[in-house]
Amino acid sequence: MENKSKGLGKYIPDGVTCLVIMVVFFGYVGSRMGVPNMLNTIMKTAHDLLLNTVFYLMGICVLMGAVSKIFVEFGVVSLMEKLLRPLMKPIFNLPGVASLGAVMTFLSDNPAIISLASNKQFSMYFKKYQFISLTNFGTAFGMGLIVIVFMIVQGFFVAPLIGFAGACVGCIVSTRLMQHFVAKAYPEYVTECACDATPEMIKEEKAEGKQKTMFLRILDALLDGGKTGVDVGVSIIPGVIIISSLVMILTFGADKATGEYTGAAYQGVELLPWLAAKVDFVFEWLFGFTDPHVVAFPITALGAVGAAIGLVPGFVEQGWMDGNAIAVCTAIGMCWSGFLSTHTAMLDALGYRHLTSKAIIAHTIGGLCAAIVAHWAYFLFSMC
Repeated sequence: MENKSKGLGKYIPDGVTCLVIMVVFFGYVGSRMGVPNMLNTIMKTAHDLLLNTVFYLMGICVLMGAVSKIFVEFGVVSLMEKLLRPLMKPIFNLPGVASLGAVMTFLSDNPAIISLASNKQFSMYFKKYQFISLTNFGTAFGMGLIVIVFMIVQGFFVAPLIGFAGACVGCIVSTRLMQHFVAKAYPEYVTECACDATPEMIKEEKAEGKQKTMFLRILDALLDGGKTGVDVGVSIIPGVIIISSLVMILTFGADKATGEYTGAAYQGVELLPWLAAKVDFVFEWLFGFTDPHVVAFPITALGAVGAAIGLVPGFVEQGWMDGNAIAVCTAIGMCWSGFLSTHTAMLDALGYRHLTSKAIIAHTIGGLCAAIVAHWAYFLFSMC
């Protein structure tokens, strides 16, 4: 009996802690929104994320998987490795082929690089610690084209380009930090290859492929790459739905028209903006924000940069955003690019979920560096 009590006792602290956290969190949110509204909002937000975000990302993964397979099949990856190795190695400590991942994520979204990374003819160029850092590297360019074009449409031109330069600096910081964290925790990853396929196996695959007609090579590459994209799209579902729902319910507020909770999707308790407003002087000093409302942009970008840029027209109309804020928000929005909702899923797809905390820490620092660089770069530009 005594042994059973001791065996049960070791679970009590964790169990009590878990229950306390759950009761405090849902008790707080439920007291603000009302329990029925809270439950409706959680379910509707998760449903909308599944339909309009996850399936959108899955579509991107399928298309980018097909494109990446075409690039691999016809030697574009090998060509880029040779041409860009001198640039990528000293700046990002990555093989030249990683630049292909930057282009794909810039044109689409973060998970596009996972479709590419799942290809053995791509991953064979990486050591494990470099391969893992692709999560940070690709995220920093995610939805870059959409963010920049959206900011330009708001009437700004130079500021978004300055923000893009800041995002590149943030990418360097985040990628290098992640490599440092992984190499320190797992020294063997510095020498181990990310791909278990041997060069001979790769050559055999290439030789078999070249025996086919051009039409069959293109068709097989498109379909095989698309299947890989489907697998990646399915693997990101838990991370996107769970993490994004949590971030959004802590970021957004009640219905804008009535100021009341209706149980609709994307309502919340505005806890994160409230906390940020308490230290808005820090954001003014670091980023040059002249209005505390703008802090909502980087906070929202943690979960979804698409939702964050949706705030910009209203902020510009209210006069809360100037050129500096546009540059900073472009940099931090592009660099962070909803990484809290995708990093877990991306690392899970790569098979290194246990390194999620290190990736998040590195990317948080990288995004802050991107914003600071963009702020001071815009400041110097405005002085000219």
